[in-house]
This record gives sequence, C-alpha cells and structure tokens, in this order.
Amino acid sequence: MHLSETTWTDADAAETDLALLPTGSTEQHGPHAPMGTDALSAETIAADAADAYDGEVVVAPPVNVGISEEHRHFTGSLWVSEDTFRSYVGETLESLASHGWERIVVVNGHGGNTDALREVCGAITRDGDAYAVPWTWFDALEFDGYGVELGHGGPAETAVVEAVRPDLVHEDRFGDAAAGAGDGFGQFHRGTNLAYDFAEFSDSGNVGDPGDGDAELGERLLADATAALVDLLGTIADRDLSRPVHR
Repeated sequence: MHLSETTWTDADAAETDLALLPTGSTEQHGPHAPMGTDALSAETIAADAADAYDGEVVVAPPVNVGISEEHRHFTGSLWVSEDTFRSYVGETLESLASHGWERIVVVNGHGGNTDALREVCGAITRDGDAYAVPWTWFDALEFDGYGVELGHGGPAETAVVEAVRPDLVHEDRFGDAAAGAGDGFGQFHRGTNLAYDFAEFSDSGNVGDPGDGDAELGERLLADATAALVDLLGTIADRDLSRPVHR
C-alpha cells in the first residue's frame, strides 16, 4: 500500500505494522544518467519488495533530497545538511509509528545518507516509538558476482535506470562519461580520503564506464536487491522489539 496513492480510510484499515521509507538524493550522475537515480532505485526496490512480500506493507513517499553537498559543483544537484536530513527522516519515522507502523525499514539508495540514517534509526529505536533500520540496497549485494563495480553513475547504477526508465538514460553520452570519469571514488592515501568534493576526482561526475552495463544487468540487480529486502522484512516482522534494560 503506497500512502501517496491511497485514502486515509484505506490506510486506517491496513492490518500491518510494517513500513518502508525510501530515501535517495537529487544529485548529478554524470552527463548520461538522471539526477534522481538514487531515489528512483530506492523507490523501485521498496515497491517491488512490498508487492513480493507475503503480507501487507505500507510504503511511504520517498525522501528525494539527501546529504549531497559533495556534488555541489555540478548544476542541479541539491542537498540538505545532516541535521536537517536527520530531523526530517526522524520526524517522518515518528509519524509512521504514530499510526501503528512501528517496524520500519528505511530503503536507501544514496551512500551519503548512510551514516545519518544509522544514527536517526538508532535514536528512534532507543528512545522513540518505533523499531527502524537503515538498509542500503547496493550494500546488500556482492558486486563481484555481476562483473562490475558500483561506482557512481557507473555501469551498475546506470543499468538500474535503464531497466526502469530507459527514456532517462542518454546512451549517446556514454563516451563522454567514460572519458571524464574518475579513477576511483575519491583520493585515498593511507586509508584517508583527501577529497571532499566529487569534482576533485571526476570531470564528468561519474566513476566507471556506464557502457559496461545494460538493462539486463539492471534487472538482475533489482531482482536480487528486492529478494534481499523481502528476506529482511520477514526478519523484522518476527523480531522481538523489547529493549534491554538501561542501567
């Protein structure tokens, strides 16, 4: 059940305490892929998992702007501070819990959100009225088995968009994307990333050659991520939510 598509009376009749909250970003993904890539992937996987799960699941509207200031040099990229993001997501989780949907998985598609999501989910679980966990779809997969690296705007992310919204992918720009791509995701020296902005290590805004993926790869990634999320939902549904006594 998608809250943005249902009535309040139907929502009131829902017999479930499970909810999904997709989070992503609006940020550049190279000259070839849309800035909504991360939110699109999270929303798609959340919807597919809700359909596949053996039971009712509430799907909240996606959080489309995330922690993305590192992409500020690329026109159109949007961002909010970590404090704003934590507050917005936390209050959204609280509102879900207020209606009885107290077992929540935050389905995330943007790496920059991960630390803040772990913090806000931990806070509401310890001190609020919900049990919430962050789940980032690409962290649930072993990319060695797909023959590509995740990158950013690279073959994996581009393949997912090609599988869902091929009209948003500019295949004629793959050459420019590959030519301007960074060698890696940052500038690392002795375990420390010396770069704070994406423009420091990528001229085109992406990492990896998007031409190394296709819609078939995207369908595999989506199917495997969906299966992983369905499995997680089953675990969350059966979890004992009682908390250890704080001394």
